[in-house]
Amino acid sequence: MHMEKEFAENMPKLGFGLMRLPRIDENTIDVEQTKVMVDRFLAAGMKYFDTAYVYPGSEDAIREALVKRYPRESYYLATKLNSRVANTAEEAKAQFEESLRRTEAQYFDFYLLHAIGESTLPKYDEFKIWDFVKQLKAEGKIKHYGFSFHHTPEVLERLLTEHPDVEFVQLQINYADWEDPKVNSGILYDICRRHNKPIVVMEPVKGGTLANPPATVRKILNEANPDVSLASWAIRYVASKEGILVVLSGMSNVEQMEDNLSFMKEFKPLSEEEAKTIERCQKVFRSTDQIPCTACHYCTPGCPMQINIPEIFAAMNQNLVFGEPEKAKEMYAEVLGAGSGRASDCIGCLQCEGACPQKIEITSWLGKIAEYMGE
Repeated sequence: MHMEKEFAENMPKLGFGLMRLPRIDENTIDVEQTKVMVDRFLAAGMKYFDTAYVYPGSEDAIREALVKRYPRESYYLATKLNSRVANTAEEAKAQFEESLRRTEAQYFDFYLLHAIGESTLPKYDEFKIWDFVKQLKAEGKIKHYGFSFHHTPEVLERLLTEHPDVEFVQLQINYADWEDPKVNSGILYDICRRHNKPIVVMEPVKGGTLANPPATVRKILNEANPDVSLASWAIRYVASKEGILVVLSGMSNVEQMEDNLSFMKEFKPLSEEEAKTIERCQKVFRSTDQIPCTACHYCTPGCPMQINIPEIFAAMNQNLVFGEPEKAKEMYAEVLGAGSGRASDCIGCLQCEGACPQKIEITSWLGKIAEYMGE
């Protein structure tokens, strides 16, 4: 049975992304608050949980908050193998058993090759991970396999042609990125639809950006409907599209969970008038200069200068997007005070750019920020 048909009726549209779970401190996930969020998510009829081998503490947290507390057949659990952190095929394949050990999940409903991009794709090929996931499915250790994607339309077309057995694709789709020439959300979506692949959506709120968009966008959305959250527009936009299996929202607290459930428990697609409202917002984003960072932090672990790139970018966007230069400088000072290296400390090693799913010219931006901050 084709996967899209299999889940057409029993897959609620909202998925719980486990990358941005609530934290007690920088290194400790708040498992008790996560339990409350899991309880409310399942009570609302939702089922899909998404973690990854490289999300620090996430697989362990979901073991405590979900796997140990609910029957295995009552939810879907997705995790991912990441070739970027593996030096050999053995190391890459060992991630699966480690993910099983951490989660104690017995099997995974959805298993993904994580963050396919220029730096990761050659390893997936070299390590024969495509064959590995097929073997896992044949052994009943996973139910479905796919990949998350941050590469060009040409590469997506090639992969789906070379690997027609791939069952789904995870794409970054949101209304701000739909026509972005680097992300290519709209074009990638069309390729998946042409290949008849269901789509799991990541970053529907663009790392929180669309929950707190520029003032012009806020004004458009609030005038259209002052009674709903700004995030609801973003999530409903992608959930309204054909072929969407589930929309992942990386929720960090109970309040975000409650807001998402308020409009996704009884999901209604965007009306024609609401779709026109989003089109007006898209025009604003096309004319706004900003750093398209989603705060995934893939860039930071390997930085030799310990620069907290996402937080520094968030500070700069406070000026670029919101026109608040003093707030931008205050935020920058706070990031440095928390132990980050300065933007001017960048040595141009480019490891961050190799890791960035958004293909941001990070070193160039750090140079501009250093100049702006007077370093």
